[in-house]
Amino acid sequence: MNIKMQCCGILVLLVILFFYLRQKKINLNTEKAFLRMLLIIFSSLILDILSMAALFNMDVLSEFLVTAVCKCYISSLVLVAFCALNYVCVDIYNQSGRYKKMFLAYGIFVGAGILLIWLLPIYKNTDDVNNMFTYGPSVLTTYFFCMMQLMMIVYLTIRRKSYMNPKRREAVQAWVVIWIAAAVIQFINNKLLLVGFAGAVGLMIIYLKLENPETSRDRKTGLFNKVTLVQYISEKFRKSEDFSLLVIVFPELRESGITTEEGRIIKMEVLKYVMEIPKAFAFKGAEDEILLLLQDAVQLDTVTYQLQNRFEAGWGPNHDALIKPDWLLIPSASVVRQAEDILTLIQTARKNHLEYAEGDSLVLKEETARQMYEKRRIEQLISDAMKNNWVEVYYQPIYSTETKCFTSAEALTRIQNDTGEIFMPGMFIPVAEENGMILRLGEIVFEKVCQMLHNSRAREFGIQYIEVNLSAIQCSYEFLAERFIGIMERYQVNPALINFEITESASASVRKTMLDNMNKLIDYGVTFSLDDFGTGQSNLNYIVDMPVNVIKFDRSMTTSYFENGKAKYVMDAAMHMIQGMQLAIVSEGVETEEQLKAMEELNINYIQGFYFSKPLRQDAFISFLEIHNRRSSEEI
Repeated sequence: MNIKMQCCGILVLLVILFFYLRQKKINLNTEKAFLRMLLIIFSSLILDILSMAALFNMDVLSEFLVTAVCKCYISSLVLVAFCALNYVCVDIYNQSGRYKKMFLAYGIFVGAGILLIWLLPIYKNTDDVNNMFTYGPSVLTTYFFCMMQLMMIVYLTIRRKSYMNPKRREAVQAWVVIWIAAAVIQFINNKLLLVGFAGAVGLMIIYLKLENPETSRDRKTGLFNKVTLVQYISEKFRKSEDFSLLVIVFPELRESGITTEEGRIIKMEVLKYVMEIPKAFAFKGAEDEILLLLQDAVQLDTVTYQLQNRFEAGWGPNHDALIKPDWLLIPSASVVRQAEDILTLIQTARKNHLEYAEGDSLVLKEETARQMYEKRRIEQLISDAMKNNWVEVYYQPIYSTETKCFTSAEALTRIQNDTGEIFMPGMFIPVAEENGMILRLGEIVFEKVCQMLHNSRAREFGIQYIEVNLSAIQCSYEFLAERFIGIMERYQVNPALINFEITESASASVRKTMLDNMNKLIDYGVTFSLDDFGTGQSNLNYIVDMPVNVIKFDRSMTTSYFENGKAKYVMDAAMHMIQGMQLAIVSEGVETEEQLKAMEELNINYIQGFYFSKPLRQDAFISFLEIHNRRSSEEI
């Protein structure tokens, strides 16, 4: 009786089973499907050996018993193929409604196959003790139903590959190839009993490539990794199961007087403690985070209280190392829409709440998630606008008190969505600055301004320059000057027609890059103005330090001049000092004739505000210039 191959297969499976079961797992659906497949293949190998033993001892065993054992074995082969098919379907459909329907359909198909196997006759060849095998309609039925399922596996891994884990697809395809090759060889030569061993080898490939529990863990800490976290939460969402999450954020231990080696020992102690919390799974988040996934809000409160007490008791051999972590609590998963959003939510909350009262916990609720989704919506809005040419430039005319004409304008950015709805800069500029999209957005706006100057009759109607806003983020970009000079050259725009507005929002770390960009652009021929003077963002020291030609009084400062007696003296003093430095002044936010006359009496050089016009689209702006500047020249 030749059962060497079967014994080797059993040995392989026992080794896999040993290493698989000794590690804590989070019981993903794919893990459960893999374990079922492992146990069925193991059972099939045992039945293969038992069927060989039954054939070998036919003279002492009843015909019925030998037939039953042989049919149990070949029926197990159909179940092995079914488990492999189920393993693929779990990954593709992951327990969705469609998975259940397909599982039922395949189950009926397999049940019909096993019924036929038991109804049809099976024949036994026992003439040669070294070459005993079964054949006949029952065996052919087994081959047919196994092959049909394997072909379905091949079809699904190709047709639905985008829904599968790429590694799982490759491993399953390798297993199918090995099993089919073994089945063909065994069908041609009955002496080579390879099918059972081939199943074990294929399973070993899947284990090594995917199902080894070590692949779901962070090697440095032993915690489950982020990929596993997302997979587990995804399954929770698909099953409509709620859960809670506790995030432990560790402080920098060296700042607490703890050495590197002590810190390593303490962290290992903390990790061991959290991993042993019952009915909880510990995951590695950011470098300084441990994420505890808990059953519900009740367990969240209990575990948080338990951990806070444990941290207050101290760590280390003498319990004298005190660590004060920050605590982020997510009582319900319902605050997010999909698994991947959990990690983003945590980072959003940490970024927006950098300061924690010692020992306090930050509870992340729907408002934090709402802010995150709103930011994401705006990011998508900006991206779509840039991709589909939905970025608009509006121009607000600026009136010269000297020439009594509109000699300049401020370029103001607007974006729209696919329905044509217009969005103001206060909504999207902060987001664009935060995620770096402001660089591309700023180039698009500047290019549109240059196009307008090149293609329109703005200069013919009296425009001397256009003001274009630059954020501190743009100014800190090393190649800003080169990029903008390139755009001006492309549209043959005289640099004297461009005035860039900046604010005092750049940090000292990027001030040098900003000044380098400014000096390159000034050398090329453009000018600069200081925006938002009077808001606390710009002051007289900044005016002295920066190479600007124009100072813009913010709307709030203009308004305060008429509403606050003290503000009037401040503005008067500031205005005289600025004019003493031979700098021009623009007063923003002028809305009434009274305000206009007062600004003119103060010798303010330029007036900007709704008194003259709101920001206008390009065509309306050109028409405005044609009408008002012509009228002004006629009056003069």
